[in-house]
Amino acid sequence: MMNLSVFQVIVLAVFAALAISGILIFALVVSGGGGNQVGPVTIWGTLPPEAFAVVLRQASEKDNRLSQVSYVQKDPAQYEGLLTEALASGVGPDIFLLRQDYSIDNAGKVVPIPYEFLSRSQFKDTFVEASEPYLAENGVLGIPLAVDPMILYWNRDMLSAGGFAKPPQYWEELPDIAKKIVKKDDSGKILKAAISFGEYENVSHAKDIVALLTLQAGGSITQRDSSGRLLPTLSARTAGPQQATESALRFYTEFADPSKINYSWNRSLRNSLTAFAGGDLALYLGYASEATVIARTNPNLNFAVAPVPQIKGSDRTLSVARVYALAVSRASKKPDGAMIVALLMGDPDVARALSTALGVPSTRRDVLSEKGEDENVLFKREALIARSWIDPDPEETNEIFRAMIEGITSGSARPAEAIGRANQQLAQILEQ
Repeated sequence: MMNLSVFQVIVLAVFAALAISGILIFALVVSGGGGNQVGPVTIWGTLPPEAFAVVLRQASEKDNRLSQVSYVQKDPAQYEGLLTEALASGVGPDIFLLRQDYSIDNAGKVVPIPYEFLSRSQFKDTFVEASEPYLAENGVLGIPLAVDPMILYWNRDMLSAGGFAKPPQYWEELPDIAKKIVKKDDSGKILKAAISFGEYENVSHAKDIVALLTLQAGGSITQRDSSGRLLPTLSARTAGPQQATESALRFYTEFADPSKINYSWNRSLRNSLTAFAGGDLALYLGYASEATVIARTNPNLNFAVAPVPQIKGSDRTLSVARVYALAVSRASKKPDGAMIVALLMGDPDVARALSTALGVPSTRRDVLSEKGEDENVLFKREALIARSWIDPDPEETNEIFRAMIEGITSGSARPAEAIGRANQQLAQILEQ
């Protein structure tokens, strides 16, 4: 049996005691509140620094072990590269924010929490289902903090002008909306679009949208077999007579087909988020955190938020989300102190405060069950029904989804062919 540090023995004892009652209280990992035992701990992430500064300051007033914790925001576009380079040179952070789709790709950079400390069942009972990619073979890769669910943004003025009093509840409503909302000039150029479906390059979150449609249709992108091996499942026939991914892709790409009556989007248009904020797009699928970006970009835009549409008559109701967790860096010079900080920040009070400061839901089920108001109710509901899939390499799969979508829209491949090729490429990544 491997030697355990004093910290690990304490944590193991506490988690064992908590397992008896079935309650996970992160703040009790070590005896609370006394002396500043953890020393300076640095966290890197891509989320707004103001939220962490406020919450850490308030939390340190109750527990001074958080008084020397600092958060540094990094550019999302450079984050992965900066993190890899810093950790390789031994000057990286003690803790870094790990998004769930990067959990497999970054697993080697993390000190996992053994399942003896935090069991799979405790994890699942505590956190939303979209957090499950953090459950690795050798332990939990991070303490989930925030969940950013996908939601539907809708332009009140554009839908009202088309005769619609409210946003669509089901995907089956979209063709009729597109027919009445889309405006073109004499040359056929789209001036006002209904929904930004069909392309990849100028559609924010195109991969996530196709994944959402696939999951709603009963399909999957990757799955673990009975031995725990991760396999590609884009080609799995799981939706009755029609394969789920093919059904999802046909629906998605039809909106970029000029021969269809619901033609609403093409690759010559500006980015979908920009188009929505500019008042030229009626419906936009984005993340909850983008609400402030849209409002700031165009304060005069008359928009609202709604749940992600579902498949009419389906027995499943789900959305997708991005989840952010605190992962202890394998390169940290003080992993014990970093682990204590991660666990303390997973405490319900801190998690609740951080959720409020960030403007997105907490990952904790107990915090989500608390009464909310206004759009927070919607965000919480979508967080609870959100799912995610295990992405082996987000950068590589971005290109796989791009090729799959553009193969269909360009006419160079039929849906089944594009999906089969994508499934083979996924398999190659998983075999590496």
